Amino acid sequence: MLTETLTDFENKAGEIIDEVSAATGLDPKVAAIALIVLVLIAVFIFTKPIRFVFKILINTAVGFVALILINKLGADFGIALAVNWQNAVVTGVFGVPGVAVLLILKWAGIM
Repeated sequence: MLTETLTDFENKAGEIIDEVSAATGLDPKVAAIALIVLVLIAVFIFTKPIRFVFKILINTAVGFVALILINKLGADFGIALAVNWQNAVVTGVFGVPGVAVLLILKWAGIM
């Protein structure tokens, strides 16, 4: 099964290289190298934004947990913040200073 998959992959790769070679008029080896370089450039360009998005999502999840803890622990002191995605993003991205700003905005009546 694995050898069949590898053979299929080699056949598809060969077809792609032949198509690129025919379309550009390059030698198949040069076309293969150019194709590999283009794929590596594409991977490099698109991995950074994806990492950034995942980091924001993870920080937002941490922010939700922090807001829930703030509401549970701060209930005795009259401290509470709404648990919504906007507050979670601010809390997750900016951390303790973000929570402080949210509390100040709530205290000032802006939020």
